[in-house]
Amino acid sequence: MHETETREALLRELEVVNKWADDQKGLWFWEKLGRIPFMILDRITPQMVHNKIGQALDEIGSYIQKGGSYLTSEKEVVKRFTKKTANPHLIVSDISKLPLTEMDEVSGGIVDMRKKVAMTQGATTGIGGFLTLSIDIPFILGISLKTLQEIAICYGYDPNDQQERIFIIKCLQFVSSDIVGKQAILQELSDFNKKDMQKREQTLSQLQGWREVMTSFRDNFGWKKLFQMIPIAGILFGSFINKSMIADIGEAGRMLYRKRRILEKIEEGRTSEI
Repeated sequence: MHETETREALLRELEVVNKWADDQKGLWFWEKLGRIPFMILDRITPQMVHNKIGQALDEIGSYIQKGGSYLTSEKEVVKRFTKKTANPHLIVSDISKLPLTEMDEVSGGIVDMRKKVAMTQGATTGIGGFLTLSIDIPFILGISLKTLQEIAICYGYDPNDQQERIFIIKCLQFVSSDIVGKQAILQELSDFNKKDMQKREQTLSQLQGWREVMTSFRDNFGWKKLFQMIPIAGILFGSFINKSMIADIGEAGRMLYRKRRILEKIEEGRTSEI
């Protein structure tokens, strides 16, 4: 095991992640009321917008089964690690053996890059108010999935694996859940690390209701997206909203994947001691 990753060091890192999980006290007051403005949106939004959102949700549903158009390329992530490690022959399976600090640094850089892209998109679609909402919501869903996939690769996991796509969707659900939902998902994902196929199959069964996952994700825009519907002023709101959304998703994804990798490194250390 790398000299900076003794069992004690990994346990300290695990404490950091667990503290973050304990600090997830639910949503801000205005986020708890997030569903209310969407009741208004549903009444005033043109049917064309509803149709496009529904189409995007259908595409994301297929992501669980086969990745579809939302399956990201691993090349860019591997290239970042290649530059950092000066190893031109590095492949995804090698990343899991790297120090946690390198995984954290690369994943942090990717989240920062994605935040800038989301911020630009939010400002652009904010110009047209609710008329461009049909473009922004599918975009933010798509970039959220790609960000989480890239984070997965950063910690040595392959999003080509359907089980990883399930984990990614659960990370996405975690961000938009209330405190009760967050606790339930944290418990599910802690079991995910165990090689218990029955538990994984149960998680897959729960994801058959993936539309609810994506609906709650959409509803989490709530009041924030309501302000973005104001033409021109929506530029500022759209930029801030998308940036903060990806920041939240990036933080959750990094923490949840860090925990998995830390636990696996600890387990690998125990195995090597036997």
